Amino acid sequence: MERDIITIDEDKCTGCGLCIPGCPEGAIQLIDEKARLISDLFCDGLGACLGECPEDAISIKKREAEPYNEERVMANIVRQGKGTIIAHLKHLKDHNEIGFLNQAMEYLKVNSIEVPSEYEEVTEEKPTMACGCPSSMEREIDREDVKPCADASAPVSSELSHWPVQLQLINPNAASFKNADLLITADCVPFSYGDFHRRFLKGRKLIIFCPKLDTTIDSYIQKLTELFRVQDIKSITILHMEVPCCSGVEKIVTEALEKADKNIIIKDYTISISGEII
Repeated sequence: MERDIITIDEDKCTGCGLCIPGCPEGAIQLIDEKARLISDLFCDGLGACLGECPEDAISIKKREAEPYNEERVMANIVRQGKGTIIAHLKHLKDHNEIGFLNQAMEYLKVNSIEVPSEYEEVTEEKPTMACGCPSSMEREIDREDVKPCADASAPVSSELSHWPVQLQLINPNAASFKNADLLITADCVPFSYGDFHRRFLKGRKLIIFCPKLDTTIDSYIQKLTELFRVQDIKSITILHMEVPCCSGVEKIVTEALEKADKNIIIKDYTISISGEII
């Protein structure tokens, strides 16, 4: 997946090591007298180390990188003691990364490690904006259980329960997908099938993409693979159009499941251009 991650200019780096304490996640180590990023998995891309470098050798760039993994980070952090644990939790809280903060505290609880009292009550995840763009800002959408209205002129309620939904924008580690029933659909389907929200979307987490026009198919497979690996997905429903190119939805999902070594039953529906389930 493409995300923000630190880059170290080797020519500028003098090997002073001042950046290392600023990275409690352990993503930076001093190797051969140069600061090195040792693992994409450990770098959250928030840049706590930037202000520590006197040579301006560290910057944030967007590139293809493995998704940040809080569980792997915590396994590395707890070995460094209570001070490092607190520094990491503070780092997450200061950057409003409440989802990762909750994952970190859950790791401490599961492994019978004391959770600092000032972080015990931090449970509500506030929407955060990636790169200043609302299209990437993760959020849950509360939906009341609305009973069908007999009045045909009444507005139909949306069943969308999270954002974003475009595969290129989603974060595989987002809390929205934990224990989720997934609905993975070609992006033409909701316009063709009139009962999309009531029949398919209700109670499911939506992911959309176009297997013909999108140019990031390989990254889609990688992203879905990571999502299947890190989340306990309960079920997968696939929707695609009857046109031949749209069958790519099923192929992409199947390949991602194989790469993730997961066996999840797929319900696969084909929608006709006239808007009927075939």
